[in-house]
Amino acid sequence: MADELELLRSADPAPPYGPHFGDGPLDHNAERRLEQLLRDPGNGLPARPRGRRGLLSDRRYPEGRRPGPVRDLLLPGPRRLRLAWGLVATAVVAALTLTLVLSGPSTSPAVAAPRPLVVETGSTPVPLHRMAERASAVAGTDDAPRLRKGTHVQSWSLGMSDDKPPITLPEERIVRWRADDSHTELVVATDPRHPGRPVLSDEGGEPHLVDDGHVLLDRTYPPSWSDAPPKSPPPRDPARLRAYLMEAQYTDTPLTTPELLDAMATLLDNWTLGARESAALARLLAGAEGLRPVGRVTDRLGRRGQAYVNDTGGVRRMLIMDVATGAVLGLESTLKEPDPEYGVEKGAVMSYSAWMR
Repeated sequence: MADELELLRSADPAPPYGPHFGDGPLDHNAERRLEQLLRDPGNGLPARPRGRRGLLSDRRYPEGRRPGPVRDLLLPGPRRLRLAWGLVATAVVAALTLTLVLSGPSTSPAVAAPRPLVVETGSTPVPLHRMAERASAVAGTDDAPRLRKGTHVQSWSLGMSDDKPPITLPEERIVRWRADDSHTELVVATDPRHPGRPVLSDEGGEPHLVDDGHVLLDRTYPPSWSDAPPKSPPPRDPARLRAYLMEAQYTDTPLTTPELLDAMATLLDNWTLGARESAALARLLAGAEGLRPVGRVTDRLGRRGQAYVNDTGGVRRMLIMDVATGAVLGLESTLKEPDPEYGVEKGAVMSYSAWMR
């Protein structure tokens, strides 16, 4: 945004040396008329509220009645022109800011929606049963990773409403449990694709830019314990893990593949799996219907993985697994068809999670 603001400054429409646009304080009469204008625009409409209506508000006017043009302002000649330029400059800055937040320049700002992951051309798809074999091999080693309660996940989610364009919210969440069964949760607004750049957040219910690493939540919870999934430790056997995930989804009927992937995400949002748990999950996924291998991808954290896709109900879900260990790296959901009601295009990333140790 700094470059665009610099362009606005260099295009100063009212330089101090200009003969007709000299800047200076308003006289008493002009100040009185400006205050009158702010209280009553003089066009039959109520004055604009002092509070912000919302970043993406859509102001409507009665039929045939719109605000009067700038030339109808009551200020004296030079003052009237200077105020007109001020209004134009304000509108330009507001429009520029809104454009950067919602659509972004050609350089893809940090607040822009992520593009769907792309499978590498010519890469060889690896069947899921082969990935399960790799996970089982890792589980048999002496230095295999162990199960840990808590999670570390980077996520992107698409926020939608009836009257505002969709926005993508990138966040990072770390949950750590202590020996006394208390735990901490830290959530920050950040996008690892653009380190150090502003991030879009809806903290407080209103979309706005925050600094990279802005803390959204930092809380410590008192000791608690539960023997119900997903709070209880996941089993290391595929059949028992299937029952565990069904219970976590509050159902006693077999999970469809989309439901299984959603249950997997719930599990990984609560636990950092060890090698043996990852092997059980890989074997369970290998038996899922309609989850086909498509090739190699690089996820949004720069990690290489194998991708597996399921198309159900207008949504494409892409599972990403570590090439070497068979552990789950991420899950992406994209729309197969546009949704004009919410202004969402085909291929839009609805959600993405990247889990880390």
